[in-house]
Amino acid sequence: MRQKIPFHVVHVSGQDDNYKAVQLNTHSPTTRGWQSMRFCLFPQDMVLHLEKRSQLKKIQILSHQHLIATKIEFFVGDIPEDLPVSLQNARYTRLGYISLSDNDKTSYKARELKSVTVDAVGCFLKLVIHKNHVNRLNVYNQVGLVAVNVIGTFVQDINDMYDDTSYKTDQIIKPDQISPLDDLAFDMYQDPEVAQIIRKLEKKKQEAVLEERYDFAKKLKQAITDLCKVGERLGKYEIEKRQAIEHEDYDKAKLKKVQMDEYRLQVYKQLEIHDLLETSGSRANRPANVDPVRQATPPRLESLPVAPPISDNEKDQSNESPPPPDTSRSYDNRPLPAMKNKNQNPLGEETEDQDVPQDEEQAPPGGSGNTGITDGPEEMNEKDMREASAIIEIFGSSLVSKAYSKNWSFREDALLSIVNEMKEVERATPKDDARAMMKAAVFLVHKGIKDKVVSVFKAALELLKYVLQDFVPTYKLTKGDVTFAVEKTLPELLIKIGDTATRNRDEARNFILEMTHFTDVQPLHIVPLECVKPFKVNLAPRLALCRMELIEKMYQDLGLDNSGFITENVMTFCTEALKHHSGSVREVAERIIISLYKAVGEPVKSYLPPDDDKTRKNTLYRQLFEAFDKIDGKPSKQELKKQQASEESNKAAEIEALQAQLQQLKDMGASGKPPGDTAGKNTGKGNLKSNQKDKKKAPAKKVAPKGVKKPTKASEEDDTSTLFNIDKTCIFCGEKDNAFTEEGLDIHYWKSCPMLKRCANCKQVVEIASLSDHLTTECDSKADFAKCPRCTEALPKSEYDQHIKDKTCNPAETSKSHCPLCHENHTQGEEEWKTHLMGKTGCKHNPRRIAHLNKQPTGAKGKGVGKPVGVKAKGIR
Repeated sequence: MRQKIPFHVVHVSGQDDNYKAVQLNTHSPTTRGWQSMRFCLFPQDMVLHLEKRSQLKKIQILSHQHLIATKIEFFVGDIPEDLPVSLQNARYTRLGYISLSDNDKTSYKARELKSVTVDAVGCFLKLVIHKNHVNRLNVYNQVGLVAVNVIGTFVQDINDMYDDTSYKTDQIIKPDQISPLDDLAFDMYQDPEVAQIIRKLEKKKQEAVLEERYDFAKKLKQAITDLCKVGERLGKYEIEKRQAIEHEDYDKAKLKKVQMDEYRLQVYKQLEIHDLLETSGSRANRPANVDPVRQATPPRLESLPVAPPISDNEKDQSNESPPPPDTSRSYDNRPLPAMKNKNQNPLGEETEDQDVPQDEEQAPPGGSGNTGITDGPEEMNEKDMREASAIIEIFGSSLVSKAYSKNWSFREDALLSIVNEMKEVERATPKDDARAMMKAAVFLVHKGIKDKVVSVFKAALELLKYVLQDFVPTYKLTKGDVTFAVEKTLPELLIKIGDTATRNRDEARNFILEMTHFTDVQPLHIVPLECVKPFKVNLAPRLALCRMELIEKMYQDLGLDNSGFITENVMTFCTEALKHHSGSVREVAERIIISLYKAVGEPVKSYLPPDDDKTRKNTLYRQLFEAFDKIDGKPSKQELKKQQASEESNKAAEIEALQAQLQQLKDMGASGKPPGDTAGKNTGKGNLKSNQKDKKKAPAKKVAPKGVKKPTKASEEDDTSTLFNIDKTCIFCGEKDNAFTEEGLDIHYWKSCPMLKRCANCKQVVEIASLSDHLTTECDSKADFAKCPRCTEALPKSEYDQHIKDKTCNPAETSKSHCPLCHENHTQGEEEWKTHLMGKTGCKHNPRRIAHLNKQPTGAKGKGVGKPVGVKAKGIR
């Protein structure tokens, strides 16, 4: 089986006097590791001599938190058969290298553990450590390793490698499997003595499985789990003791040593380590006993020198102790909760999740038969004692046993008694003792908040209120202690506000609101920040609704000024709540968002979908955006649509009237009569559209049904020659040409008129002067464009935000017109637009201008550029 291979460092190219390489030979929480010399030369070499010639399978490197090498190379060294084992005779083979992170993301507080899988045989392992990562903490350009671990298999005969017992054990663990107990992370956080006991128990467990002693194996498994936690705690105590020694605080170091010894002995006695290790011999061949009487504990192993020998009196007491509860009972044979005796728990555990009897809350402490109370609370089971071991040290076993009692009156009395006991603590008590008492009280508060009995729950709230309002300021505990108390209890309170019992729900809600204003809690903003953490969309509707109403009330009371509420966390919370399947939850989220919009305005919209027609099809967002518009004093979308429809109908009526006037002039010109002769016949609106042939001659109607703007009015001059030639004139640029028939004008509008331009999106011909309005109001792709408030030009929405941010556009002026092609401002007026778009010094971005200027000198097709008498182009200013 693969195992941890012992080694010792035989060569290193350099080392700091305070961090020598021999530290790498052992693994423990207090290991300081190796560091190179200051300003050393790279690379640094290190050679590890393995205990025996081995086949390496895994190498683990634990790097220093800020003295980090960029790269580490691995070489395995072996000795030829005819040479003695020595460093000089080693022949190395390169295995590869690893790269280490610069650790900047963790602010140089975490250590990186690298594990490399290899397959090589040798007696030596050589590490080549390259230059360091540069950081502000590594002033002297050093590199450091905290620990090195080698896992593999000794290379020798199977008969010499394993004894019979361990060989049988290998049948349980696969040959290529690595035990978690051999991992570097295990030894670096475990107390060395406890780690050795765990390894012995693990070996015992494998043997018990082979011998089919499954109950004993199960007990060993539970003991190993408990000892892992104990070992970590003892390792922490050892580190604290070393730190106290470094600071020459010997009183604290002595206190930690005593605390470690007492805790170690207490755990060994509680878990019956001597029995588990079977120091008096294996009990595999003894007859099974369902309810065995506990025998006297055998003397402690020599490898555990801390424990004192057990006296004869203690042995007698041990023999007289009552038998432990029967844990071998099968699941199907266990009694139902309602049927079993309330003074005993056959499973050895307290079932906290049982429903509280309906008459329990009204039962007197003296009790009837239903409560199962005699003179005092029942004894705590083993599981509860392990859980509350630290609490028992502070408040005593009698008081804690009441807190763990199955009877609600004892639980309530325990919490109230703790309040009175904390009030009697002397003011001269050291801060560390006061802090320990506070944390123990918070632990019991956390347990009491989850209680289903209202009176117990209220007692827990009373204890928490005393801790936060009185105990913390009296003994001047730190903000970290207040944060610990709130963060430990507030999540349970937030669950309690959705309780089915109305009294529990109201008490929890009122206490959270009250706690927000506590003197030592309010400046930390812990409560608002914890409350606005988003919940899942599948959260129970009642709990989600109570949470939303709590946030709404808290926001109304605190606002945004120095309260912990900011736009980001409130909107993130509310946008997730808008996705909840319950309509009442969404309604409260809407109210909070609208209230927030009244306070901060536009920043709220950045957390919502864009305000467009597609989004407003969703009723939820339409209501929100309409409320925003109402707050801003803007008309709603429906009102805007009605106003736009009215303007379009008025515009259509005006166009029809202008077309009718133009047709009237054409008819008069064709008959050779002065206008007055037909005035009486064509003034009515009923004769404006005379026939389909004349209607086709209106170029704006034919060529540009949407984009081309129609003439605003006809000239009132009665020059007969102009009336005869009006059909041969472009009403936009004023060009006259005999080729301007109905089709000729279509081609002119489509290809060459310098006053017009084809829209690249909808392919309609529009006036250049109104191009921006067309793109934002008439174009089929108008949803993709937005108008810049600075230059008034239409821009694609994909470029709009960057355009607004850059502020490099030429601002439009109120008294001037703005060209959408060259982005320049010029004087308003029809002739000014013609000069700008058609003149020699006009718009250089108008591609039709040059072609138009090149046509002018011929003079064969008309009389030049000019405006037809009595005709204006609408939209040109």
